[in-house]
Amino acid sequence: MKIRLIFSLALVPYALWLMIDYQYHFIDGANLLIHEAGHVLFGLPGNRFLMVAGGTLLQLLVPLMFAVHLFLQYDRFGASLCLFWFAESLMYTAVYLGDAKAGKLPLFGVGKVQHDWLYLLKTAGLLDYCTEIASLLHVFASALLCLAIYLAVRASAGSASPGEEIPGFSDRQ
Repeated sequence: MKIRLIFSLALVPYALWLMIDYQYHFIDGANLLIHEAGHVLFGLPGNRFLMVAGGTLLQLLVPLMFAVHLFLQYDRFGASLCLFWFAESLMYTAVYLGDAKAGKLPLFGVGKVQHDWLYLLKTAGLLDYCTEIASLLHVFASALLCLAIYLAVRASAGSASPGEEIPGFSDRQ
């Protein structure tokens, strides 16, 4: 329990860095692989909008699916860490979305690559609001980071004796 609590509290400076001065970093590489797989998976039906949106959809769905699975397995600590992962991924989505008009971020792909959010927001008629939408998404992601840390601390701070279960916060694997 103490290791989990220490780990949970160690997420605080990382979360603050994400909220204050987010920059592309190590975990975004894994998120990028999931993002690119989403284009392929959601592109199978042949709908361009769904294919383009599929990158971000899968990037956000994977940590959520892990969080739900762990929550249903009564692993509240693991679920809270996956919620943190989801919030971090949402934070990157806010940066990417906010860059739709400026197009300054490097894009991954072969040949001439179009910015996903430029296409999505232009199609939806929301391109002029990309920075405002990104700011709202950043605030929402920041709140989720705080919630995830709170839930992780709560899940790990129980004072149960070995073999004694805290209701709602089981360590069952």
